Amino acid sequence: MPNNENTIDRIQELIDTGTETQLSEELNSYHSADLADIIQQLKPEERLKCFPIIDEEKAADVIEYLPPQLQVEILGDIDTDLASRLISKLPHDEAADVLGDMEEDESQAYLEQLPKKFSSEVRELLTYNEDTAGGIMTPLVLTVYDNMTVKEALDTIRIKAEKENMELYYAYVVDKHNHLVGVVSLRNLITAPVDLNISDLMSKDLVKVHVDDYQGHIADIFMKYQFNALPVVDLYDHLKGIVTWDDVQDIVEEETTDEIFTSSGIVTDLGDDDDDILTGSLAHSIKARIPWLFITLIGEFIAVTVTNRFDKSFTALPIIAAFMPLLAGLGGNIGTQSITLMVRGMSTGQISLSSGWHQIMRETITGLSIGAIFGVLVTLVTWGWQHNLELGLIVGIAMSLNMTIATMIGTCTPLILKKLHIDPAVASGPVIATTIDVIGLAIYLTLVTWYLIGVSTGG
Repeated sequence: MPNNENTIDRIQELIDTGTETQLSEELNSYHSADLADIIQQLKPEERLKCFPIIDEEKAADVIEYLPPQLQVEILGDIDTDLASRLISKLPHDEAADVLGDMEEDESQAYLEQLPKKFSSEVRELLTYNEDTAGGIMTPLVLTVYDNMTVKEALDTIRIKAEKENMELYYAYVVDKHNHLVGVVSLRNLITAPVDLNISDLMSKDLVKVHVDDYQGHIADIFMKYQFNALPVVDLYDHLKGIVTWDDVQDIVEEETTDEIFTSSGIVTDLGDDDDDILTGSLAHSIKARIPWLFITLIGEFIAVTVTNRFDKSFTALPIIAAFMPLLAGLGGNIGTQSITLMVRGMSTGQISLSSGWHQIMRETITGLSIGAIFGVLVTLVTWGWQHNLELGLIVGIAMSLNMTIATMIGTCTPLILKKLHIDPAVASGPVIATTIDVIGLAIYLTLVTWYLIGVSTGG
């Protein structure tokens, strides 16, 4: 795409001074993905002037690239007949997503205007949970019957491909009751003898998903088997649709976003789209961020209480306060590293509950080793700075213990949460970081207090 800033300036100039024909030619000269970027940067009134003059096929493609909130906004602003035509040009699963994001009365009005067959298929998709295979599948599936010959199957495929815009990854083999019985690749179909029966060519070793399987499970299957598409069946093994690799790409992106938000203490299960946290109402953004911050506030008050219990130690040796950020920072960082490794490992399947004990031991040894290295460094630096070997040893030992315990907490917490069927990404949020801070402060100040007691009694 050309320089984005120059492009926007040129289009805005055409909106203000150019003809509709010039503007239309300029807009239609861009790829749909680039045009979606342009549309997002225009003002609402500028979008309203541009969108109706984009070629309808391209406009439908642009809709697919836009965030959900903007999809609904644009379709609500343009002419209703045009909006209906654009929705009818979308893939079934995308149309269901768009209509699902609208108010119920608005989506029902569009469903009444859409072609009968398309509307019926989209209505069925809307009955499924949007986070399941049924909610993300497309019902347009390339099917052949098990009693066909290769020639009959190829003729059927040509007819279907001409009539409907379906994904040509595999041909799924069904019986007369639409039960899924096998699959055959297009490559095998094209190269096989024309008189060979499909039942002799097809593979019965099927990998399939159920309409109610959640998207995380589906993504795991795609990653494991590296298929371009997976068939979706109901309880009775009837073929209902397919999930394609681009659907899974969206799932992975969505789950990665959720994981990042959750690990930062941002609530993602408020019922709205995650994009609303960035671009939606201020109230929604505040509501998403306050809960974990409030819990963190309580945790920090506990840290304040712990610190306050050692007020006499601060009075006797004020320099100890200078080392508190050092301990909290390194303890928090190494704990976060352990949490990140665990959460990512469990997400990719490299770490399971059964291998958890091994991972705990490995991370504990790692934390102890790193803690010892940094403990020695801190001891030497403190000794050289304050000319006090005892203080250096205390800070060094506290550092070593803090980093070891932080690593253990960071390793164990995701495993415990997984066992309790709670999203392990929660472990990397601010609450665990606060817990590590509190424990680190308690260890450090307890060691300092013992040191002071020893000094006062040993004289």
